[in-house]
Amino acid sequence: MKFQRILINGIIIFIGIALYFLLIEALGLKDQIYLRLLNFIFVIYGVNRTIKANVADNIGGYLTNLGAAFATAMVSVILGLIAFMIYVEIKGGDSYLETFAQAYLIPVSDPNAPPSMYQFAFMLLLEGTAASAIISFAMMQFWKDKVEKINAVD
Repeated sequence: MKFQRILINGIIIFIGIALYFLLIEALGLKDQIYLRLLNFIFVIYGVNRTIKANVADNIGGYLTNLGAAFATAMVSVILGLIAFMIYVEIKGGDSYLETFAQAYLIPVSDPNAPPSMYQFAFMLLLEGTAASAIISFAMMQFWKDKVEKINAVD
């Protein structure tokens, strides 16, 4: 695995998602959950770039490329969480987060008390980790015969 490739592709994913979410917010569509789901496109693009470059460099092995794919996606998740927390603080902290959190399905013990920024960030971390794993596995299913002949008969 090349860490530089993972980092660069993770940053590309982060930039794409950040610009996309800023556009959604500028258009006043941040409460539309279906638009938020389109961020998968950026993750698929970046993960595919990592695996494709690994194949071009003859870096084989299903688990090696799966790890590279997952690490690429997780770089973008971590950068996104840091940027989100900074953005929330700039926009007004808890008062902004309260309006933002209403569009998410967040389990809370008290429905009248919105989640704190750290609870919200943890929820986004879980969501991002799950999405990273799903996309990494899905992309490896596409690339599996190119990185390792798993179904070949010897």
